[in-house]
Amino acid sequence: MANTQRRYTSRSNRPHKPNRTNKILNALIGVVIVLIVITGGFIFLSKDDSEQAKSNSKESQSDVSNSQDESEPGTTGVPEADESSEEVSSKEIETDEDAEAAKEAAAKEEAEAKKKEEAKKDEVAKEEAEKESTEEEAATEDSTTGGTVTSTPSNDPLVSERVVNTAWKPVGTSQSGQHTSIYSEGHVDWTEKLNAIAYTTGLSADNMIVWRIQNGGDPQKSIGVVSSNNKEEKYRVYLQWVDGEGWKPEKMETLKTLDGAY
Repeated sequence: MANTQRRYTSRSNRPHKPNRTNKILNALIGVVIVLIVITGGFIFLSKDDSEQAKSNSKESQSDVSNSQDESEPGTTGVPEADESSEEVSSKEIETDEDAEAAKEAAAKEEAEAKKKEEAKKDEVAKEEAEKESTEEEAATEDSTTGGTVTSTPSNDPLVSERVVNTAWKPVGTSQSGQHTSIYSEGHVDWTEKLNAIAYTTGLSADNMIVWRIQNGGDPQKSIGVVSSNNKEEKYRVYLQWVDGEGWKPEKMETLKTLDGAY
């Protein structure tokens, strides 16, 4: 019976033994603590690396800033040489432009001077021509002063007007005896006809083209057709011989054209 009672003794009376579950929990707690320690170490190390990186970045920026300061004008770096080269090139361009501008100005001044010289020559030539014209007009007026000049428009398609001046006189002659009208160039009578025509028209001998001198329908009458060298002035002159005095103008026609005038 005694044995039987010992066999059925309650478990609460048995000696206490460690629980397996508690061991597992304790182990897990230890693992968690280790992980926490490791994680904290990583965080700390990562923070140190970040601060080191920031420090390195600041140092790099400081180096770059120093390098830029050294490359500014007034320092001895290579950029100064580049800027110096650019300045020299710019000065050369400005020099070339100044030289070109000077050449253009000189050429312009030369052209203006030449133009002024040509204008002056033209003015002198014009003054001389006007002077000659004035002298010729004065000579003509002197030889015809005191007469009455009659100018009559003409219906002739070749004639612009007919002019008669009562002051016209014989031009004189070196011929004597009975007069014979001669139409051979170089003969004294031919030359005196030309003198009478020049006297009537006012054209000088060196500015007169003789197109024709012919008989005027009578042995002592002649008709001459002449013009200026540029053909702007065209005349037909009627002459009458006066014994002992030479050829005298009777009438002068101002022509529109030479075609059909002789």
